[in-house]
Amino acid sequence: MLSAAWDKKVTKNNFRSLIKSQLQSLNNDEKNIEDLAVAIDQTNCDPGFIGRQKAIATLQNLVKQNHKIIVLQGEGGIGKTTLAQKFLANQGFELILEVLMAKETANIISVDSVVEEWLQRDLHQESGKEFGVTLARFKRYLEQQTVGILIDNLEPALDRHGKFIDDHRDYIELLRILADPKVRSVTMITSRDRLCEAEINLEHYRLSGLDLAAWQQYFTAHQIETDNLAIAQIHQTYGGNAKVMGILCGVVREDYDGNLEQYWQENSHDPLVETDLKNLVVSQFNRLQNLDAQAYLLLCRLGCYRYQDLATITLPGLLCLLWDVGTKQQRVIKSLRNRSLLEFAQSEYWLHPMVQAEAKSRLQLSQPEWQHTHRQIALFLTESVTRINNIQDGLTALEADYHYTAIEDYASAAKVILYSRENQWGQFLTLGTTLNRLGIIQPLLNAINQIIDRVKNDRHRSELNNILGDLYWTTGKVHQAIYHQRKTIATSQQCLQSIPMNLANKHDLYYWRMLEVHSLLSLGLYHIDLWELTTAAGLFQQPIALANNTKHHSWSEKAALGLALVNSYLETTDEPNHLVRKLYRLIVDLEDRTYNTGRFAYFMQILGQILFNHQELKPAKIMWQKAIAFSQSSHYTQIKAKSLIGLGCIERQAGNFSLAHNYHQQSVELLDKITAKCDLAEAYIQWGISLKDDRQIGKSRKCFEDAISLYQQIQAPKQLKRVNLVIEL
Repeated sequence: MLSAAWDKKVTKNNFRSLIKSQLQSLNNDEKNIEDLAVAIDQTNCDPGFIGRQKAIATLQNLVKQNHKIIVLQGEGGIGKTTLAQKFLANQGFELILEVLMAKETANIISVDSVVEEWLQRDLHQESGKEFGVTLARFKRYLEQQTVGILIDNLEPALDRHGKFIDDHRDYIELLRILADPKVRSVTMITSRDRLCEAEINLEHYRLSGLDLAAWQQYFTAHQIETDNLAIAQIHQTYGGNAKVMGILCGVVREDYDGNLEQYWQENSHDPLVETDLKNLVVSQFNRLQNLDAQAYLLLCRLGCYRYQDLATITLPGLLCLLWDVGTKQQRVIKSLRNRSLLEFAQSEYWLHPMVQAEAKSRLQLSQPEWQHTHRQIALFLTESVTRINNIQDGLTALEADYHYTAIEDYASAAKVILYSRENQWGQFLTLGTTLNRLGIIQPLLNAINQIIDRVKNDRHRSELNNILGDLYWTTGKVHQAIYHQRKTIATSQQCLQSIPMNLANKHDLYYWRMLEVHSLLSLGLYHIDLWELTTAAGLFQQPIALANNTKHHSWSEKAALGLALVNSYLETTDEPNHLVRKLYRLIVDLEDRTYNTGRFAYFMQILGQILFNHQELKPAKIMWQKAIAFSQSSHYTQIKAKSLIGLGCIERQAGNFSLAHNYHQQSVELLDKITAKCDLAEAYIQWGISLKDDRQIGKSRKCFEDAISLYQQIQAPKQLKRVNLVIEL
């Protein structure tokens, strides 16, 4: 840049003296001096010299291995041309020859014209009358002199298969010469598409985006503050694209006074908001549309995937979008990969965010295609998860909901959440219930709230309200939880009253009664967390009366345990009731598979609390340890945390404060992680008591204050009164 500006060759040796000369000639004009400093600064910040050390080292190694032709492949704007030019300029070649392919295929220069011009203009030699003679003369020159050659932007000369189009097949003859081991040249080819001419000996190098450190260095050099999360998010969105880096830098400096964070707050929703960025991607799409209609359609369909909770997709996820291709599926996929439009690593595929945004917007223009693609993806995701063994399985299954919601098929979206399959506890439960137990709270809350008011089916809407109640309970929004469970109960009771009592409606009777007793049981648990114990007791008595010795007897047993827990808090009995004794024996002594499993783990920890409240510490400890063992094997975080609270209380009573504090700290960390506010508040209370007994008054007061803050958010006045009583003791 300086050589061009000053019309003098600038080297390392004369750089200092030329700077002094230029400064003297400016007669101390401060403005011109500042302009010169900016020019030097821009030279140092050239993206070809930032973050490309690894790429340059790789290219040098390929040259040492005697690779004569290296194809730099990557998406538009990644920095292929800049890197190729800088690399060739620093290899000590006696001469560098360049040819830039025209953007439009019709304007591509013929290869004989290219070689002829090189010979006459750059090598000062006569070309032959025939192309073969011209190539021979060119080859002889390359055998005698070291030459760097750049063929830039090759893809317009390639067809859908990565081969030279018919009108320019003669380029193969040129490449044969350039690949000859005897020539002393190195040829760099830049292309968005992979060059697939098997007879040419060449090496491909896939160029990736610049790393975050390079972006930070570039933006800092241009007086843009990078000490925030915005640049990391922007860098990830644009995959470190060098061209994008320059475009954004200019926009932020000119329009946002260098405030990168403000720019991103306003534009993060649309990664192609800048016209230059959109044009960068649009040209690739347009070319693909003309060359390979099937690959273009697949690319647009791939825009329907979100690449969020599922950051990548597997090969079957691609194949489900090729329902109309027949046996050419692999060819179509390879076509996208060869054009740097489909990212691939370790058998996983994904789209660059800019490509995904353009693909999505184009597919939306055809509503039938848009609808069908989302349905295909949703069906694939649902069928791909036959059993939920872990969190990733749950997220994969839930992803189908987003696709139905995108096309406003709310009935199908509801069915996704209510679809029952076996889970890791051996239970056959709805997806929503299993996700809740896995701690996937917020994504499920968002998914249900988007559709619940649009679901017409009474059964589906009631089940969603039931799940929504438990989700709000977990997050500490207990009054909202109560509201949704009341809606489920009201619908259940209304439907039960409308069903004629005959055998034809046996299943409906079972279903609506099950929802009713389930919701009543949940309400009882909610009111315990509000410390409204008398209300909770009345609620537990209802499912006991409705379900005892019926097909819903298991709900009756769980409600009886809830009632026993309330009574143990109210100190209405001196010892655990008969059911507690029976269940403890079935779980611990007989290891009955009905109860001694992960599916009963939540009520195991309730059993432990009942036993602890009655000062039966050894049985309580055994029960909590069992609950923890089941929770660890099944990722049921809430159970583990609640049981750890109990173990901390046991160690407190034994005077083992160090161990008690360890248990309390673990429980607080786990519950804070899943934002289980009610349980977290209880964890702080118990830790505060342990710290108080250990004479750590300051830390104890802090725990009580944290509990009070949470109960104020939950709107639980009786719990606030309880905490104040504990503090006064």
